[in-house]
Amino acid sequence: MNLARAWVRRPGRLAAEASALAVAVVVAFPLYWMVLSAFKPAGEIESTKPRPWTTSPSLDSFRRVFQQQEFGRYFLNSLIVAATVVIASALIAFLAATAVTRFRFRFRTTLLILFLVAQMVPVEALTIPLFFLMRDFGQLNTLGSLILPHIAFSLPFAVWMLRGFVKAVPEALEEAAFIDGASRARFLWQILFPLVFPGLVATSVFSFISAWNDFLFAKSFIISDTSQSTLPMALLVFYKPDDPDWGGVMAASTVMTIPVLVFFVLVQRRLVSGLGGAVKD
Repeated sequence: MNLARAWVRRPGRLAAEASALAVAVVVAFPLYWMVLSAFKPAGEIESTKPRPWTTSPSLDSFRRVFQQQEFGRYFLNSLIVAATVVIASALIAFLAATAVTRFRFRFRTTLLILFLVAQMVPVEALTIPLFFLMRDFGQLNTLGSLILPHIAFSLPFAVWMLRGFVKAVPEALEEAAFIDGASRARFLWQILFPLVFPGLVATSVFSFISAWNDFLFAKSFIISDTSQSTLPMALLVFYKPDDPDWGGVMAASTVMTIPVLVFFVLVQRRLVSGLGGAVKD
């Protein structure tokens, strides 16, 4: 009987697996084409009959990328911006999520609603007001003009997500810690922080991707001082309307993707548990 049920369920399982495989192929194909184009010689890239393979792989595109004197500087700037945004937004979101979950204060509900409203506003609609704000504070052409907006845009999502993790920690655990003589600060950093760390990792992934791939703010706020530009701006070096270097664009995009993949590999286990905790809440 159990074997018969297994056979009945198997077609549905096979359909689900086939659908998942099809979605994975569709999602992975642009990445495959980007890496393939980075290794193709110029003649194959510009061919009117593109092929999903190459018989003569070449590293010329990567050589042109790394020969750019400012490429390393752009890479370092992107690391600084992304790392600062991840660390700052995680710490601030952790404290804010703890405050709105553990404490009752006036306008608490209003504050949570404002977090949701902030998520609904398109980033493009705020770019011009942010430009004038950064100009008035003298932050144009600095990495601060990229760090501060990304922290602000990362916080609403991070706070809402971390609320579930903080709420999942029993209040009895906090009371037991206080009875044992632990201060609020010690409970916060030595007990609560490790328990919600998977949630911090999950929110940090989204913060990292947003800051690392940002082009809009980098293009809008870094106007004259190219030494403060980030890695997405390096793509413009190879993209010229009259004669675009598609091999250089694809090679630079491939190099730009590697840190994101490395970050995902490093936090994979924590990310899965973090998202699981968020769904459970």
